[in-house]
This record gives sequence, C-alpha cells and structure tokens, in this order.
Amino acid sequence: MEWNTRITELLGIRYPIIQGGLAYLAYADLAAAVSNAGGLGQITAMSLPGPDELRREIRRVKEMTDKPFGVNFAIGQHGRPYEHMLDAAVEEGVPAVTMTGGNPAPLLERLEGTGIRKLVLVAAVRQAQKAESLGADAVMVVGQEGGGHLGRDDVGTMVLVPRVVDSVSIPVVASGGIGDGRGWMAAHALGAEGIEMGTRFIATQECVDASDAYRKALMDASETGTSIIKRSIGAPARVLKGSWTEKILEIEQENPTYEALKTYISGEANRRFIHEGHEDEGFGWAGQVAGLIEDVPTVQELFDRMAQEAGQIRARWGSGKNGEE
Repeated sequence: MEWNTRITELLGIRYPIIQGGLAYLAYADLAAAVSNAGGLGQITAMSLPGPDELRREIRRVKEMTDKPFGVNFAIGQHGRPYEHMLDAAVEEGVPAVTMTGGNPAPLLERLEGTGIRKLVLVAAVRQAQKAESLGADAVMVVGQEGGGHLGRDDVGTMVLVPRVVDSVSIPVVASGGIGDGRGWMAAHALGAEGIEMGTRFIATQECVDASDAYRKALMDASETGTSIIKRSIGAPARVLKGSWTEKILEIEQENPTYEALKTYISGEANRRFIHEGHEDEGFGWAGQVAGLIEDVPTVQELFDRMAQEAGQIRARWGSGKNGEE
C-alpha cells in the first residue's frame, strides 16, 4: 500500500512517520532502526557533549542504514551554544535537520542552500507561520497531549493541527497523542501529511538507552499517568507521574523559580530515571499516549503493526464502513 504525501516526497521515506528528538535517548541505534523501517529516524544533537560525538553518531547511522535520517536540535536549553554542532551536521551531509524550542531563524539561515531539509516543531499557529516565512520546508505541530516541552496555550492536537494546516502552505506533521495506526490516520483526516512520535519509540527494543524501569512505567501508565511540570517558570512539559514529579510540583507551589527547581528538573535528574531506572531520584518525559503502550516491540514490528492498522482504516473508509469489521 502506498503512503505518498508531500512529507514522504520531501524526505525520501516510505512512511510519513518521523521519530522525535528524545533527549538522551535518540542515538544511532534507534535512528537507524526507524529509517530502515521506512520512517525518518533522528539523532539528538544537544544531548551529546560536542561536535566530535555528533559526527560519530552520524557516521554510525550511515553504517547501519542507507536511508534518510535527521538530526534534531533542541535549541532552547538555557542558551547552550549549538553553532559548532550545526556545522558538524552540515559538514557530515545529514539529509534533514529538525529544530525544537528557541528561535529557529539562525539555524534556517545557516542551512539555506545546503540541500538539507528543514523542519521546525511548533506549538501555535503564529509559530508555524513564522517558520514558513523563515524558510522551513515543513512544520511539526505538537498538541497538548505530547510528551516533553509543549506550548503554553494548552491546545490539543485535534484542534491545533487543522488550525495550522489552514494557516500555512508548507506540509504539516502532527505530533502529540499519536502512537498507533489509528492516530496516524486521524492525523491525515485533520489535514496533516505525516506524524511525529516520541513516547511510543521509547518503548521499542532499539531504544537501547531507555532503562527497563522507564519502559515498564510507560506500559503501566494510563492516559492519566502524566503531569505537566515547569508551568510556573513558563516552560510547560509533560512527564510521567511519580514521587520525583510530585516534589517538582510541590516546589512550584511553594517557590516557583528556576533556581529552586533546577536540580530537580536537570538533565542529570532526567538521566537518573531514564538511563539508570532510579524512579525515586529522577523523572521521565512522556506523553498521554503512554496510556496506549502495552509492549516493547522492535521498531520494524511497530511499523508493520501501524501500517496494518492504518491500511484497515483506509479500507473501511473506502468501503463507507465506519465501524469495526
């Protein structure tokens, strides 16, 4: 079954499915597995110590796949310089770069004329329009259901995606609350031409840096198993509920300042849970889609399952039947 959209054509991929940046988790093994399965895998640049390590991960991906892949730049991390990292990605000739957080203008300007595909994650209509005006090739739109950092307007994917589709002419990718073939097809029904998934890819076998405790917590979580932290400092983000998260929320009630929160919301606290499994000493990003995660398949198994589910829905739509067969 063909899944051609402007996103598959832009990126040269079989399925219009993009793997999210996934701080401290999105490295060569996962990126190559997603690309080999037909999507766009990604490396997370700013979770790496420097450009040499980024070059190493890029070259590892190229050894494991001949398919397109991307490098994600989370540029809103308290002003950490990214220019030398971006230069490394350009020099290594990566097929695509995605940008999340912060002002994408300097990155888009640096990438102009390189042939590298440029995608910007947005959480509001105005951000999507700005990204288009700056030269983005596509926008990825994250609704309130998503994991990690979100927009400040509390708008869900179901409303935000069609609003953005109606407001820009470049392709739109839906993100937030998507983890199976049903969500994939719902995104297309909203006018999106592809999907981005983050949380669902954590619970795959090729996400080798995710601890067993993190994966188990994702499988155990219901749709109400996440909380929003950092809202008090203007940077709302969705995480799994837990004792560490409760501490963060208590501090936000009592002393809502970055200084009071910084050791609790640090990358070190994040890694203590997601890498080492110490759930009482750290936290893990997760979207509400955790409520739909029940297993830890290979990426290929996940793609096969999603394509089958989506194909069945397409067939029902074509036959005019809306219920289950």
